Amino acid sequence: MPRMIFVNLPVADLAKSMAFYEAIGAANQPKFTDESAACMVFSDTTFIMLLTHDKFGQFTSKRIADAHSTSEMLLVISQESREAVDAITDKAVAAGAREAREKSQDTALMYSRCFEDLDGHIWEPLWMRPDAAVQVPEAFANAVT
Repeated sequence: MPRMIFVNLPVADLAKSMAFYEAIGAANQPKFTDESAACMVFSDTTFIMLLTHDKFGQFTSKRIADAHSTSEMLLVISQESREAVDAITDKAVAAGAREAREKSQDTALMYSRCFEDLDGHIWEPLWMRPDAAVQVPEAFANAVT
């Protein structure tokens, strides 16, 4: 069985956040969705759990960060092409996101853009050039197996 990742995000408005993630290509999994949480599926191995603040608070005793003013993490999601990076970022902005950088990062290894979702969580769609894997340090490549 492949490893899966479940990213749990606190959201202020569950319905609006669900609509936002559907607009950028995620599908809702109703089996794991109720009035306090929604499972949004990006792929067979990548799931975003949108949790109301009350629900999120059941899993931690820490104060929930205001991601609009505090950087909590950067969520990088790979894309199949430069065009796909642009497409998901443009869809996010059209659905209410804010582009988080003035311009894309375009290096010898990768191309990326960055947006903040409705709650300020930072997403970075990224496309890695096909020959980039050869250029990645061996230690990093071995850690990603």
